[in-house]
Amino acid sequence: MSLVFLLQFSVLIGPSIHAQDVRPSIADLILDLQAKYDSVRDFSADFEHTYAGGVLRTVLVERGTVQIKKPGMMRWNYKWPEEKVFVSDGSSLYSYIPFDRQVIVGQLPPDDGASTSALFLAGRGNLSTDFTAAYAELGAAASDTWIVRLTPTSENVDYSHLMLGIDRRSLSITQLSETDYQGAVSTFKFTSLKENEELPDSLFTFEIPRGTEIVTEDSFRR
Repeated sequence: MSLVFLLQFSVLIGPSIHAQDVRPSIADLILDLQAKYDSVRDFSADFEHTYAGGVLRTVLVERGTVQIKKPGMMRWNYKWPEEKVFVSDGSSLYSYIPFDRQVIVGQLPPDDGASTSALFLAGRGNLSTDFTAAYAELGAAASDTWIVRLTPTSENVDYSHLMLGIDRRSLSITQLSETDYQGAVSTFKFTSLKENEELPDSLFTFEIPRGTEIVTEDSFRR
């Protein structure tokens, strides 16, 4: 699970972006995005997750809901086509597939880097210092969306680059794509976004169901 995530979003931003249809310089946009990123304490959304590529060159589509609270807390509830739950309490990650009756428990890395896209959404990483940013075009992008390519400056990450779909009016992240070093692309599209709802910490506590096999991993990986 390289989830994700992603995600961060509403606050007052520079009038130059709100008032103009022309896009700002990438440097100015990144400064405003970071300010918004820092202002969002938590958020929730519906998501569609598409995974394309990999060894089998398959395309998978899944849907569900997500709640994220900084720093490092996440709950991804996959509802279709298969039920899955991924929960992080800020230090441990629980990956649970009810059909398998198995939960995989891993530890989040202790540093502040965004080693996965999910950790980026959960408050890890700095847009200015941890990435090289550039505008990009992804096919027929919506007219109200800017596409930004983020290339990590560190080699200690699970992806070659991220693509952010940014709503040009609100600076909300409406799409997050991660491309790994084998060319596989994992994309999250977010809708019904709500920010700064004061989500309770208890939401990110995972109770392991009785009779479930527990498998321990050393780190947070897909």
